[in-house]
Amino acid sequence: MQMRSVRVRVVAAVAAAGLVVAGSVTTPAAAAAPVVYVAMGDSFAAGSLVLPAKEVLTCARSAVNYASLIAQQVRPAKFRDVTCGGATTAHFANPQSGIIAGTAAPQYDALSEDTTVVSVGIGGNDIGLVGLAVSCVNLLPQPIGTSCKATNTAGGVDRLAQKIDAFAATYGTVIEQIRARAPHAKILMVGYPTGIKKGGCWPVVPVWGSDADYLQSALTRLNLRMAEQANAHGATYVDLAAPSVGHDMCKSAGTRWIEGLIPSVTTNGLVPLHPNAAGLRNAVPTVLAAMGTPAKV
Repeated sequence: MQMRSVRVRVVAAVAAAGLVVAGSVTTPAAAAAPVVYVAMGDSFAAGSLVLPAKEVLTCARSAVNYASLIAQQVRPAKFRDVTCGGATTAHFANPQSGIIAGTAAPQYDALSEDTTVVSVGIGGNDIGLVGLAVSCVNLLPQPIGTSCKATNTAGGVDRLAQKIDAFAATYGTVIEQIRARAPHAKILMVGYPTGIKKGGCWPVVPVWGSDADYLQSALTRLNLRMAEQANAHGATYVDLAAPSVGHDMCKSAGTRWIEGLIPSVTTNGLVPLHPNAAGLRNAVPTVLAAMGTPAKV
């Protein structure tokens, strides 16, 4: 009777130990932190005047910009879209006067300790990209007019390239400022899409071939500097240029993802030289992949 009692106690102890071990193995992993997504940037990120709009007077922000479409898929616990038409990096730390009315708060204010992912599309307004594109317009064939390439490279010095290179370090500053406010966030630096094909398509888009190549080279250079700074500061560069090849402003309304000088209502893109609805929609899979979240079909 005594031996049986001992055996029972031993079996019970072993069983209890087994439960503890099993418990330690099968205890669920700590739940992942809820997604808190902040979208920052300029009109390319805001999807300015692509309808439907969720804000018109201050930032002309679209309800179907890529950040909003991503939020519909990811369903973050919190989503703050502070992208704004006309924004420069100066508006990340300072208020921005509205396009028509109102004032947008500094975009950094949207960041918080619990932010888990930040997408940033910025820089075009800092280097005067739209102004460059407008200066490249020539309604008459060569040589009747002025070449924007010739103007910007007079004397053998490419002043626009110098401006882009001088601006590059600002991307690093932006990344570090975001990290200081959102130390746990994954930072996605989202590049600009391909704007115009090699050689252009004058007169469909009235920019001479050499100027079209110069315009695109500036966009490519800006993307390259963004990528370099992202790599140097531990952020992730998101390339929208490669997937948008073949969808530039020279293409037909059913194919292009970026509008030319005369936007089309049929493509739902009302701002010249900016992404239309298809451009915003087709940015989503690439940005989602950088987040580590597959796109839903």
